[in-house]
Amino acid sequence: MERKKPILSSLLSLIVPGLGQMYVGQLARGAVLLLAIALTSLLIHWRESNFLFIGIILAWLWGVWDAYSLARGRPMSLLPPFLIIGVIVYIIGWHVTDINLVGLVTDVADIKPLVSDLVQPAVLERDIETQEAEIIFESPCSDSPPDKGTPLEDEPYLIILDKTCGEVGETFTIEGGNFWPSSRGQIWWLNMAGEMKRRIRQEGEYLNFETDEEGRILPLTIVAPVPFGEARGKGPQRSRVQALLKREVGALHLSRTFFLVVDKMMETIFLALMATTVAILFAVPVSFLAARNLMGGNPITMGVYYLTRTVLNILRSIEPLIMAIVFVVWVGLGPFAGVLALAVHSVAALGKLYSEAVESIDPGPIEAITATGANRLQTIVYAVIPQIVPPYVAFTVYRWDVNVRMSTIIGFVGGGGIGYLLQQWIRLLMYEEAGAAVWAIAIVVWALDYTSAVIRERIV
Repeated sequence: MERKKPILSSLLSLIVPGLGQMYVGQLARGAVLLLAIALTSLLIHWRESNFLFIGIILAWLWGVWDAYSLARGRPMSLLPPFLIIGVIVYIIGWHVTDINLVGLVTDVADIKPLVSDLVQPAVLERDIETQEAEIIFESPCSDSPPDKGTPLEDEPYLIILDKTCGEVGETFTIEGGNFWPSSRGQIWWLNMAGEMKRRIRQEGEYLNFETDEEGRILPLTIVAPVPFGEARGKGPQRSRVQALLKREVGALHLSRTFFLVVDKMMETIFLALMATTVAILFAVPVSFLAARNLMGGNPITMGVYYLTRTVLNILRSIEPLIMAIVFVVWVGLGPFAGVLALAVHSVAALGKLYSEAVESIDPGPIEAITATGANRLQTIVYAVIPQIVPPYVAFTVYRWDVNVRMSTIIGFVGGGGIGYLLQQWIRLLMYEEAGAAVWAIAIVVWALDYTSAVIRERIV
């Protein structure tokens, strides 16, 4: 065998990464090195992180030395260049995913209201009374800013003490009266139409107030926040500052949210049940067509086998969430779209599981039945079906359990069930209601998971 020249191999790798390795006969080694360096370079160019090309140069130079060593019969480890490339990939991944560990710690206050409400779901409630008063603030100032207003005699009121307009970040002072005495309330910022609102925050904390024994809000300083999205950059915009008090009255009773969650949770369970039932009707016959031991008799049946397997693999590769979006466009919002999405995916999943159960059966009964002169249908009925009933039942129960869990996510795109309510409540910042839905999902999924596990254990 002709010995390769080390200098030539290293020069080739200096020109093109991996070319020297190919020159000495290490085609796979050279191709992998070339592909890794080329793809990583494209990633660096995509992110415009040119400083990372230092790592590429190091990996490239390692390839030059590796080619020289290979030509001398002294192969080197592939770990150094791929360790460098791995570090580069993770650096790019860190920036692409916008990981912010500092924000994870400093913004922990943002999650406190959510966690607090989730662990206190709106299952029991008392009737709620509210008191609210509003004033208008303009940002920035126009030629005719809002009036400061005057106190009302018997109604809750707010007045601005110093100025009724200003730039974002400027402060203004309010006070109020005729509220419930010795109570705690919240300050909200609303647009004029009232369909957009947010809690006012100062120094990272939500702005609250307390009333004195006479129901007065003592002078409170507020920093003018940024206008709502549709109002930015459009000149002077008026917004409403709202003081809101709430208190519970009467005895505890089951909330409207509780009954709504129960209703939608039942819809979710039946959604999964109907999807699983429809899937069984199609998956059972399809599973025989996708079983190699039953379809291997001739080229035609093998063609049917490969076609069926291909279709099942394609359908199984499409997430139910994507299918739900398609069916929502097709048949409209509601549980029917969710049933169709889960049924199509379940046909593919159960078809595969059923067919594998058929392929793993004992061939003895099949050979015995075939020896008596039975046709293919009789062979399936008397030799195959008795062996596959237990695993079929177990897979079916398991799939129903899976579909209940999936149906909660299907609802996020309009496929009906509890998920639709959950995403609406989260979007509206109604975390106590969302907490009730989350707990209902957890309890039902746990109960069904336990039940299906017991059933499968007794069947199989």
